[in-house]
Amino acid sequence: MKLSNEIVLRPRFSLQFNRDSRHLKSLFEDAKQRQSDFKISCVDDHIFIKLPQKEQHFWSPQLHLELEETKENSCLVKGFFGPNPTVWTMFIFLHVVVGILFLVNATWLYSNYSLGNYIGVQIGIAVALIIMWILLYFAGTIGKQKGKPDMRALFDFTISILPQEDEDLTND
Repeated sequence: MKLSNEIVLRPRFSLQFNRDSRHLKSLFEDAKQRQSDFKISCVDDHIFIKLPQKEQHFWSPQLHLELEETKENSCLVKGFFGPNPTVWTMFIFLHVVVGILFLVNATWLYSNYSLGNYIGVQIGIAVALIIMWILLYFAGTIGKQKGKPDMRALFDFTISILPQEDEDLTND
């Protein structure tokens, strides 16, 4: 079973097992009791795996697994990696704020240009907003690079818990 070396921002994978979801969930419940290297939370058919609090950093990812019964004694495990929800929300908020400010500034710039007024301030603000967006992009790229080893550890841990004889891995 392999995960490609190129890990995208929110990579996804699917695993098919000839077991029911209760059996697979019990494997994670058992692992939760036996080890302390990862924090496992099970809610209904959803399993969340994170690094322990002491090892987490700002860019730490988490793994969300969803157990989906496909037929009797058959289960599809859908997994996807994502950043901490707080970090994800902050980045989305900042991108939206920069975008809205850019649109407001563009309207202000167009109005002043149409009236023949000085537009140097609006052009300066537009350049500053573009620079902020570029900085957000590079911060996200740096965060993705810092999270790759943790994503690999989460994936390998998950594979070590699941039964090995009948899985079929597909990257989405």
